[in-house]
Amino acid sequence: MKSGVTMRDIADKLGISVVTVSKALSDKEGVGEELKRKIKELASEMGYRMNVMAKAMKEGYTYNIGIIVAERFTGVSPSFYQQFHQHIVKSLEEYRYSAILHILSAQDEEQFVMPWIYQEKKVDGFIILGHIHKSYIEMLHQADTPVVFLDFYTDQERMDTVITDNFYAMYEMTNYLINCGHRKIAFVGNLYSTSSIQDRFLGYYKSLLEHNLKLDERYIINDRDERGRFIDIQLPDEMPTAFVCNCDQVAYELMIVLKANGYKIPDDCSVVGFDNDIFSTLCEPKLTTVEVNMPEMARVAAKFMIKKVTNKSSSFGRVLIKGKIIRRESVKKL
Repeated sequence: MKSGVTMRDIADKLGISVVTVSKALSDKEGVGEELKRKIKELASEMGYRMNVMAKAMKEGYTYNIGIIVAERFTGVSPSFYQQFHQHIVKSLEEYRYSAILHILSAQDEEQFVMPWIYQEKKVDGFIILGHIHKSYIEMLHQADTPVVFLDFYTDQERMDTVITDNFYAMYEMTNYLINCGHRKIAFVGNLYSTSSIQDRFLGYYKSLLEHNLKLDERYIINDRDERGRFIDIQLPDEMPTAFVCNCDQVAYELMIVLKANGYKIPDDCSVVGFDNDIFSTLCEPKLTTVEVNMPEMARVAAKFMIKKVTNKSSSFGRVLIKGKIIRRESVKKL
């Protein structure tokens, strides 16, 4: 690998101008997507390293993006959002940007304390990963810094957000259970906790409606308190034949409760989840679930963020990324 590779070296190799190379590496307009991709790939192969400090001083950017995750979504085990963070880091690196992770404590969220990386001007914008309070979102907007939300949304008009298609994925999953002969199907999740859980419930409910199945409120089972902390799952008096869980971790915990009460899975009741994270394969039997397309969601969020940094008037609205059902051994055909 050659050291001290310059933009001139890349331009000469491709037979193009240095200006074109500069625009491509800085993701500025005027270069086609295919040529931009070739330039970036060649730059990487040749070992080109942009002088980020000099570039930042010249253009007024830090070339850092803050990733904010609420503390309640972190834990000692490899979590869903830890995996998401890794994909965001990789996607930002394609734009020569770095990611700075900020864990938002419950106290700072409640007291509307801005992250120190904002106060010390360490970042050019924020990707908010997971649910945070609506009032905190409003404070971020008032700070006039580019923000992209990932994996949740609210009714606020100014949100640029990338989410998985929770509604349709859970609609398909519930259809799958009904096609397997299940008619008594419970939903496990706090309907007031996050937008994702609400959309997954509504997909489940739509499937019931389309198959003329009445929603039984006894089959809506809470899994967490108002602060998002998991609580003990209480089984209904009259057991369903299948449980639709809002995420794989909840499905994993539910399986423990079911087995402790003498139920066999899937012989006595089927269980499905959502996310296709580590908990889906820790289960026994392994869990039927929905795989969230993290790489694509992270790629789109990073793309939106860089565009908003260079043009603060950019707006993208809500973008949905399709998930995929992963069929394993936790569902029985009746």
